[in-house]
Amino acid sequence: MPDTRPGFQQTQYTFAAYIRDPAINPVPAGVKPERMAVYRELFLNNVDGFIANGFPVLRRILDGEHWQALIHDFFARHRCVTPYFSGIPEEFLAYLRDERLGGPNDYPFLLELAHYEWVELALFVDENDPPQENTCLSSEILERPLVLSPVAWPLAYHYPVHRISPDFLPLEPPADPTLLTVYRDRDDQVRFLELNPVSYRLLQMLEENGEQTGKHYLTLLATELGHADPEAILGHGKNLLQDLAERGIVGIAHNYTS
Repeated sequence: MPDTRPGFQQTQYTFAAYIRDPAINPVPAGVKPERMAVYRELFLNNVDGFIANGFPVLRRILDGEHWQALIHDFFARHRCVTPYFSGIPEEFLAYLRDERLGGPNDYPFLLELAHYEWVELALFVDENDPPQENTCLSSEILERPLVLSPVAWPLAYHYPVHRISPDFLPLEPPADPTLLTVYRDRDDQVRFLELNPVSYRLLQMLEENGEQTGKHYLTLLATELGHADPEAILGHGKNLLQDLAERGIVGIAHNYTS
């Protein structure tokens, strides 16, 4: 079928196709390959910079050749839908999740690590705020309606993504999953807290059924666990909720702003 697009659009598409992947697309007519190489390098360097800044640990653990191959594959394969440079890290995550075919040198935790690093960035720019500090929670946390901070995300990974570094590169997942909440505190610092299965489930409940009292959540948790002494859960759970409230992970429902 003949190309019915206006001539300037045909030129734009040919230009972009060559920049994306010169191995399979011809040089635009009338343009020297040397000049196209300069354009391609400029585009690639910009994309490389945005992704490297958004995924610093991933960048550090990959050697230069592996990193460049990853960036070139993303550049050639993925079609970004965002018009904003700030959205490139999320596009890169989508590429890893949906399009990356993998390679013999890809680490098995590559996608999980990228997701963890993207979460840190996403929470940093999130327009929501953590709950306001409230002194009544030190004594009334079981009676007050509680919600999970909108900038606190409970997360579960197969690999200990928060520990990965050039000196720690696990090739097999441990027996137990890594449970975390990544959150932005009241000083606008993004932090993480390692959780056990019980505290992770508690945060899930807060996320799923907000604005119930602290006692309601802990009683429901005791029922799920089949605990022989629900009062013990209330005692330990109260301390846990107070700690979460001090960190800004949990707050009183009516203290949220829209």
